[in-house]
Amino acid sequence: MKPYIGLPAVAALVYRAYARKSLTPLGLGVAALTATAHSLHPWSLPFVLLGVFYYGGTKVTKVKHDIKARLTLSATGSDGGEGRRTHIQVLANSVVATVLILLHIYILGGQDNTQCFSNGHDAADLLVVGIVANYAAVAADTFSSELGILSKSSPRLITSPTLRVVPPGTNGGVTGTGLLAGLLGAFTIAATSAALIPFCSEGDNGSTLKTRAQWVLAVTLWGGLGSVLDSVLGALFQASVVDKRTGKIVEGAGGQKVLIHPSSSKLGVAVNTTDVSSGSSSGAQIRATEAVANTATLRGTGATVSAGETAETRHESRRVESGWDLLDNNAVNVLMAFTMSAGAMGVASWVWDIDVTELVLW
Repeated sequence: MKPYIGLPAVAALVYRAYARKSLTPLGLGVAALTATAHSLHPWSLPFVLLGVFYYGGTKVTKVKHDIKARLTLSATGSDGGEGRRTHIQVLANSVVATVLILLHIYILGGQDNTQCFSNGHDAADLLVVGIVANYAAVAADTFSSELGILSKSSPRLITSPTLRVVPPGTNGGVTGTGLLAGLLGAFTIAATSAALIPFCSEGDNGSTLKTRAQWVLAVTLWGGLGSVLDSVLGALFQASVVDKRTGKIVEGAGGQKVLIHPSSSKLGVAVNTTDVSSGSSSGAQIRATEAVANTATLRGTGATVSAGETAETRHESRRVESGWDLLDNNAVNVLMAFTMSAGAMGVASWVWDIDVTELVLW
């Protein structure tokens, strides 16, 4: 982008996030750097894709916020719903694309012609495929997870042989509504990229229209596949934690892991929180004794906890619904984005018969 366009555009994007309080202070700083890297590209495509993803993501988040607040809980004990996103969440969705954009800028800097996309006649085209695939996948995942929770049908665990019903918000829980929403999110990126990519064959209108239509279809389907992959990865490697008092999914702040009591970390293991003196297991009694239990458990492990930390320490009132507690939501997003970008570049190199080592030796 031209500097006189790019700089005001970056400022406008960051100011919008600041005014809506959608990002933490550090998140705003990282977003500004990310947007700046996108605006350095001679094409407008990367920055516009970032803007479409951000704008679309904030819109769908706003649509379901109140409903999600009733269906899930925050790890801090409040109702569910999105708080301000952190710098880690910003990077989780954009770091793969940012790296590919900087590589493409470097390659274009050594070429005489930076004005068009050769549609497979140049190895650098693979980087464009990877950039678009990243945003198609993360947009599909955002639309799927944010709008899928609105489904009237119960989500089913994608990795379960019986597709068992799980609480709304469970990692790996899928619905027909969520899958369709994912395709819609991918389509927004596909249509935007098809309109803005400067294909070299502009002279042949028939061929160009056909090429762009094929591009939209391929990117939409690939992005939808990305949302499915994210569900599989989340179901396998990310623990879904349930509050045993309400049966609702507990969401970690900023996409981080939700901490639980060690004895509740195994699937299907329940902790007896009944008061032995009265036989009562009310939520009030659990909350009254939970801080003492957490402090005692942490003291036994040599850890210390202050009074202000008891809201998000190990909770006996929680259990793991599904998944291995190996990755948090941000790590799953990065893994999915990298896999889909690298996979798209691999498929494109096969279809176009391009040796990927040309990029390494550039």
